[in-house]
Amino acid sequence: MGSRFAEAADALRDDLIAVRRELHAAVEVGLELPKTQRIILRELDGLGLEITRGTALSSVTAVLRGGRPGPVVLLRGDMDGLPLTESTGLPFAAASAAMHACGHDLHIAGLLGAVRLLAARRDELPGTIAFMFQPGEEGYAGGRLMIDEGVLDAAGEKPVAAYAVHVDSATPFGQLVTREGAMMASASALRLTLHGTGGHAAFPQLAIDPVPVAAQLILAVQTFAARRLPATDQAVISITRLSSDSEASNVLASTVSMEANIRTLSMATLDTVRTELPTLLTGIAAANGCRLDAEFIASYPVTYNDPAETREVLAVLEELVGVERVTRLPEPSMASEDFSYVLQEVPGALVFVGAMTAAGPVPMHAEHTVFDDAVLPLQASVLAELAWRRLIRG
Repeated sequence: MGSRFAEAADALRDDLIAVRRELHAAVEVGLELPKTQRIILRELDGLGLEITRGTALSSVTAVLRGGRPGPVVLLRGDMDGLPLTESTGLPFAAASAAMHACGHDLHIAGLLGAVRLLAARRDELPGTIAFMFQPGEEGYAGGRLMIDEGVLDAAGEKPVAAYAVHVDSATPFGQLVTREGAMMASASALRLTLHGTGGHAAFPQLAIDPVPVAAQLILAVQTFAARRLPATDQAVISITRLSSDSEASNVLASTVSMEANIRTLSMATLDTVRTELPTLLTGIAAANGCRLDAEFIASYPVTYNDPAETREVLAVLEELVGVERVTRLPEPSMASEDFSYVLQEVPGALVFVGAMTAAGPVPMHAEHTVFDDAVLPLQASVLAELAWRRLIRG
């Protein structure tokens, strides 16, 4: 059948690129994104949508009701940037100490394109679509907050499916990537405070120095991941922060603070880490005369693509762009995504789309990250087509 939206999406190319670049220059971080919200509301004006703004965050939910009866499908795009100073040299580079280094500006523009494509065919639309413009993806759990504020009920009934597209600056342009089941890892943290007694650096025998004990704890973390977890369901545990309260070279610290970032691909493994790792570390600390305070901080769950929905998505993608441009990811990514909160409640799928420039791959979340925004018509048409096909299925 091909895409019913491809030609119309190509006609929107210049508009989508222009709004993406405006968003890129106006980047904001966190849950409060007033400039970004104003741009989105401006672009949605006049399209006949039911629009709701968030209370705890500057989100936008827009509901498009079709001319024919049918279920509800949700499409999501995240809005926030990262606290990085941009060094791309682009003419539309952000001038502030923030940057769209994860492509969320493309996500907004692509979702705005999908709104316009679907609104133009409202009379034929067999159901309702809720568009979720979400702040606070980068560590602020904006997706969970929008669920708390009722995004899944915005259309009057719960969506039967939810879809999102995420650009990737290291994947070849136009390549579409997804997989059934676990797509991205959970993200959690273990915050540790190790208490000794401190003392004079010349007389360590008169003190309980927590620094060498901290070194034992760091090694124990790595051993735990390698020896206490199954090889088929591993965790990535990284010590990302380490500091002591000593401010002089001749003073032994009395406390050492550490934080471990924890990534898992199943809730069972996360439960094991959450319960057993603090017990192990507390025992090591006690054996060395120290006291350990451990605080587990849960963040994003595993991003889980519903297998049945994802098989349908893969079939649609292959029809739209050809089998050679669709990749089934062999293993999940250990990065995380708070679209996971939506996918806990609604079956659906997250799809990556390659936005690598002709200069070659660059990592995301870096000051020099660049994306080829010529991918926007594809983004918009894929989102629109996935929603349309799901509504037809009923």
